[in-house]
Amino acid sequence: MNKTDLIDAIAAELSISKVEAKKAVEVFFSTIEKGLKEGKKVSIVGFGSWSVAEKEARDARNPRTGAVIKVPAKKAVKFKAGAELAEAVNK
Repeated sequence: MNKTDLIDAIAAELSISKVEAKKAVEVFFSTIEKGLKEGKKVSIVGFGSWSVAEKEARDARNPRTGAVIKVPAKKAVKFKAGAELAEAVNK
């Protein structure tokens, strides 16, 4: 399922226009993004939680040439599924 499919499903389920569903989806995503940018953990009970992890700078190797490459430090988004979501997927 992609973003368009999600918008279509929400519009159909709630009997609202696709424009309204698109606004709702975009607000949802931007709110999660804003929280993560502020360094907050975003949790939705039963669904899951997003957090930001700090990745340290490291050395890596180019598998083709064997040359050492410097990988800079960065932040990565982590998602952990909640118990109810994990259970639903495994049924």
